[in-house]
Amino acid sequence: MGGIALLARQLGIEVSGCDANLYPPMSTQLMNEGITVMEGYQAAHLDPPPDLVVVGNVMSRGNPMVETMLEQGLAYTSGPAFLSEHILPGRWVMAVAGTHGKTTTASLLAWILEYAGMSPGFLIGGIPENFSLSARLGESSFFVVEADEYDTAFFDKRSKFVHYRPRTLIINNLEYDHADIFDDLDDIKRQFHHLLRMVPGNGLIIAPSADDNIKDVLQQGCWTPLETFDADSHAGSSGADSLWTVRQVADDLHAFNVFCDDIDQGRVNWNIYGRHNINNALAAIAAARHAGVPVPHAIDALASFKSVKRRMELKAEVHGITIYDDFAHHPTAIALTLEGVRKRMNSSDNGRLIAVIEPRSNSMRMGVHQQILANSVALADQVYFFNPGDLDWDLGGIVKEIGEHAVVDSNVDALVEKIRDFSRRGDQIVIMSNGAFGGIHQKLEQAVAAMPV
Repeated sequence: MGGIALLARQLGIEVSGCDANLYPPMSTQLMNEGITVMEGYQAAHLDPPPDLVVVGNVMSRGNPMVETMLEQGLAYTSGPAFLSEHILPGRWVMAVAGTHGKTTTASLLAWILEYAGMSPGFLIGGIPENFSLSARLGESSFFVVEADEYDTAFFDKRSKFVHYRPRTLIINNLEYDHADIFDDLDDIKRQFHHLLRMVPGNGLIIAPSADDNIKDVLQQGCWTPLETFDADSHAGSSGADSLWTVRQVADDLHAFNVFCDDIDQGRVNWNIYGRHNINNALAAIAAARHAGVPVPHAIDALASFKSVKRRMELKAEVHGITIYDDFAHHPTAIALTLEGVRKRMNSSDNGRLIAVIEPRSNSMRMGVHQQILANSVALADQVYFFNPGDLDWDLGGIVKEIGEHAVVDSNVDALVEKIRDFSRRGDQIVIMSNGAFGGIHQKLEQAVAAMPV
């Protein structure tokens, strides 16, 4: 919604908005762009009445603003519908969908197009450091959009991405998530197939070759050319129009050769963590080629890619202890993030990998992923869980399953003290949450800085 506010502002529209518990980096971005954000959802925020209310999907019936909007007969729409009606007509839409990696892959694709001089528009659910903005109109026909399967609004229960009508579609992966709105995995697959139905025959679908859930979606009907990617396979193309793979991968994953149908396209050297991000890069390269970017040029662009805020963002290096902030909130994403850090760690410095996790997403709060959460942190030497107090399940069971290397606390300040007391030079601390996490990043940095040298 913050990105849509930016786009509306760039269209010359006077924009204000409201939210609860707004926090950086989005709060800072909106303030810097001159967009007024009011705290809370009081009906008074709609006085004087705006010409149009763009309603986010966090809003529901019973909310004072929603009730006032309906009672006064104000014009309203959803964020995705506003994008579809005011931004996307006439654009070559390049959508990035999937359970994980949407923000990073969309940022990669936007940067490749920018590096090629194509000045794309984009709407991304994070702030790419190469742009310092989560959204812009751009100066060409190309528009990159992070395409979320979550529902659109209280009055439109379709997935957001059905509004975007992409010509180029990336589906990174597909797992069960968003248990608060989807009954099961088949429910999610149905929405993804609705998206597939909208991609034209002269478009392109890009998907992993080994994801069985995506295969199920494709088998329901696909009318568009398909290219696949797999960072773990050297096999030739099997059924798809092209297969993107990698070889000669450096042990710490900072370098690899890109292959398309067994033809070496060039070597990537970059500073991004994790094999999952290699897959993200392959998908972005394939999508950029569809838009006309030569593959060697896309590979060159990756060397200057600066990642995304809150995606393994370095927050501090204090007394030899490194603190990262990451958005991971699904067990699969947590495991991949920790795997990426472990690959980069130098075993000779005796540093340890410390995971700090806030189970904040709706699916996590409902306990949908509790059976696989313990395995997701297997690569961590020590794990700290924050208990927000409103979980529908007992975190203590996970801590017991992990053993003596796991700790849980319901107080952020107490958690910070425990992490500080455990930490030593060489440790890598990864804080994972899709929220502000009670300001733990700054609190931990300050606590570590106050430690005796």
